[in-house]
Parts: sequence; structure tokens; C-alpha cells
Amino acid sequence: MVSFAIARRRAPDPESPSPSFMLFSSWQFLFLFLPAALLVFVLIPTRLHVLRKAWLLAASLVFYGYWKVEYVPLLLLSIAFNYAIAEIISRSASQRRSRLALIAGVSANLLLLGYYKYTNFGAAFLSSIMRRELGRFDVVLPLAISFFTFTQIGYLADVYRDKKLHYGTLDYGLFVALFPHLIAGPIVRHWEVIPQFARRDWKATRADLEVGAAMFLLGLYKKVLLADSAAPYANLIYGAAEAGTRLTFFDGWLGTLAYYLQIYFDFSGYSDMAIGLARMFGIRFPLNFDSPYRAASIIDFWRRWHITFQRFLREYLYYPLGGNRCSSVRHAFNLMVTMLLSGLWHGAGWTFIVWGGLHGFYLLIAHRWRVFVKARGWVFPHWSYRAMCFLLTFAAVLFAWIFFRANSLTVALHIAASMTGRYGLAIPGNHATLNAPLARRMAKLGIRFVLDPAPAYSRAIAAWTLAVSLLIAWFTPNTQQLLRAHQPALEPVERPSRWRMPLNAISGLVLGGLFFGVLRSYYLARPNPFIYFHF
Repeated sequence: MVSFAIARRRAPDPESPSPSFMLFSSWQFLFLFLPAALLVFVLIPTRLHVLRKAWLLAASLVFYGYWKVEYVPLLLLSIAFNYAIAEIISRSASQRRSRLALIAGVSANLLLLGYYKYTNFGAAFLSSIMRRELGRFDVVLPLAISFFTFTQIGYLADVYRDKKLHYGTLDYGLFVALFPHLIAGPIVRHWEVIPQFARRDWKATRADLEVGAAMFLLGLYKKVLLADSAAPYANLIYGAAEAGTRLTFFDGWLGTLAYYLQIYFDFSGYSDMAIGLARMFGIRFPLNFDSPYRAASIIDFWRRWHITFQRFLREYLYYPLGGNRCSSVRHAFNLMVTMLLSGLWHGAGWTFIVWGGLHGFYLLIAHRWRVFVKARGWVFPHWSYRAMCFLLTFAAVLFAWIFFRANSLTVALHIAASMTGRYGLAIPGNHATLNAPLARRMAKLGIRFVLDPAPAYSRAIAAWTLAVSLLIAWFTPNTQQLLRAHQPALEPVERPSRWRMPLNAISGLVLGGLFFGVLRSYYLARPNPFIYFHF
């Protein structure tokens, strides 16, 4: 069985970047990099707008180079190459030449991404087919390569569609390398941000600093107080499964629910921090999360989860394939291809492909159900129908996260089997006698009870910790709803809440007090990297 007294972490992917990069929640970022970058930016006069952009680009390169300075030239080369390709596309009088330039640019980007991210996955796949060990290649995945590659592919496609698009070299370089979104998004589009810092009167106002700081701190607390509180349980359970331990029903559900909460608060917290950081410099980013765990359908879930990434896939892959304006068979094909590639983008492994395939299957069922209901004119206004849809969406998303988190299909299937009670339903050993009658009744239903050496109090703490986090995810207003009066991002808040957070002395004291609590925790435990820093 599993004891929560033993802390274990998921084994790092050999191709994943080293944890030595500068986290938004690290003391190096909070007390050295950010104050210096912001102070110099504010002190540069507004009329010297070129110097302001140059300073912010230089700061972004320092931020990136803190991880591995030798990969800074790769980032700069990628920026220079894509800018040159965009210039060729926009200046070419021949449509054929523009198309060839676009194909060459997109292909080069995908080849670069494929080499660093999928070389060893491809080698392992060929080894299984050829039944001959090809070995592993010494390839280190450059930090943020997936994000800055997709950002630039989208730009090339937009330039091909509208050849009038043209930006200066400095503007384009800052658009790609701007540190708030460089590592893990949001995946911003050029027309959303470049016009903001291309203005001659670009500056950060007091309101920008206040709203940005509030959003950054709320995201920081999501990460530290909620995501990092759930992470040890997910790491423990999945680590035990990787070690071959037979997990019980309770262990499987607890570990997967912990990851369900960890990844949401980790990535939505990061996105809030990124949006807040950009706002501190007078730049508004698009929103990336809108309480996806409150969705009552898988379609609505994907409209709320990682919004900018799904927008990219929709505009540059799903629609070009034909979208839903085609036959039902072709629509199914387009949807599955999009979601399978979404899974593959997240990681070079079969577990990610299965995760993408599962969500593609979910979406197919959801779309077919909508067509079926609409054709018959059915209406389900009762709250019980929405509650049932909500629980079904929750179960589907939770099940898919098993494959996203597990290191292999074997581990994922082991976790899934434990969640069905295949390996027994664990009860604390000191309660075995009291529950003997219940155990006999459950045994008739085919469920085995096993004695578990894990301390009963540790399970209670885990259950209460996750229950509180789950209630927060389901019922409390999100960051943009709390700050709706201050327009924290580019888009207006679609689902306003009655709860708002005023930016005054009281809220400042609360946020500041929590900040000191967070700082104290970092002297006791090392900060955990953001999950999406590895993609």
C-alpha cells in the first residue's frame, strides 16, 4: 500500500528542461529580475519608446538565458528566420512564391520542433517496429520551444493571408520573446499585442501597476497554496504506481483528483501571473482560462481551458482542414486529427496521444448528441439535467488526466484499474474490525477490502485538502471575475460574478499578508516548477 509520509516526485523526462530556469515564483524573479526590469522600464521617458522596447527585449533574453544561455542564439535565430520568411511572403508579387515561402517557413519550424521534442520518441517507435534498439539521443529540449514556434507559425500564416502586414524588427522580436508569455503562453497573436507597445505613448500607468500586481499575486497564490498543496499526493500515488505498487480504489481516486486540481491551479495560476506581469508593463494579454471545471459539457470545457492554444488549433488547423462545414465523417476526421495533434504537442509519448484521442472522442459524442437533440426539438431546462451533464464532464475529464499524468500506458491502465476497485477498497487497519460486517456485504458485490498500513490521519488530511480545493475550483469566482471592474485583460468578462475585489488598502493588506506567508514557505521547501514549462 501507499504511505503519505513518503514524498515522491514524478521522474523527470530526460528531454525536459532543467529546473534551474527562473520561475515566476522564485526569489530570483520576485526580488531581483522583476524589480530591476520594471524600475528601469518606468524610469525610461515615454518619448524614448524605442529604448523602452529594446530594454524589455533585452530583459526577456536575460530571463530566457538564465536557464541556458547557449539556447539564446537558437531563440534569436528562430526570430530572425521567421521575420525574414514573413518579409519574403509580404513582398513577393507571385502567389506561388509566397506559398512556397510559407511552406518552407512552417516546415522549418516544425522540423526544429520535431528534432528537439520528438527525436527520441521517433527512435523508440522505430525500435519497437524494427525490434532493434536504436538507443537514445542526447537532445535537451529548449525551454519554451513549443510556444515560440507556434506563435511564429501563426504569424506566418497571417502574413500569407494579408500581405499588408508588416512590423519593425524590434516590434516583432519583442512580440515573440516578451518574457511574460515566452515560456508557457498565453499564445498571443501579433495584432493583439504589437499595436500596444508600438504606440509612441506606451507606458505603464498606476492603474496598470495595481491591477497587474493584484492579478500576479492571485495567480501566485493559486500556484503555491492550491496547486503545490495537491502536488505531493499526485506525485506520491503515481510514483507508487510507477514503482509497481498495487493501488487501492481510494488511492487511485485520490491521486488522480489531486492531479486534476494540481494542473488546473498550476496552469491557470501561471496564466494569471503572465497576464498580470504584462499588465504591469502596460500591455494587456488575452485570457487563457475561464473556470473550465464548471463546464457542463466537454465542448464548453474546451472553450474555457487553455483558451489561446485551442484558438490557435481552431484557426490554423481545424478550420483549414474544413472544420464542421463538411460531411459528418469529414468533421469527425478533422476533430480527431486536431485533438490527436493537441495531445502530441503536449508531449512526445503515447500517453499524450491517448489523452488527445480521448478528448477527440468525447467531442465527437458531444457534437453528435447536440445534433440528435436539436433534430428532435428536445429541451432539458431542469437543473437535474445540467447537474448530470456536469458530473459526466467531470468524470470524463478526470479519466483523461490519468493518461496525461502517467509516465506510461502501463501506469495509466494500472491507475484506471485501481479506480474501478480492481485491487480492493482500502480501509485503515485499526478500523478493520469495526467494518467487518460492511466488508462481508461488499465482498458479495465483488469488492475486496484490504488492510492498509498508511496512517489514517494522512488520508483524512489529503481528503480535506483536496475537498477545499475542489470547492474553490467549482464555486468561487475566478481572477478575472474578481477584477472585472478593472478590465484585467483584452476581452470583457463573459460570466460576471456578484463578487468583486476592490483595489484598496484592505485588499492590499490581505494580498500582502498572503505574500509574506508564501515567502516563508519558500525558505522551507523548494519551489515546484510550473507543469507547462515542460511543453
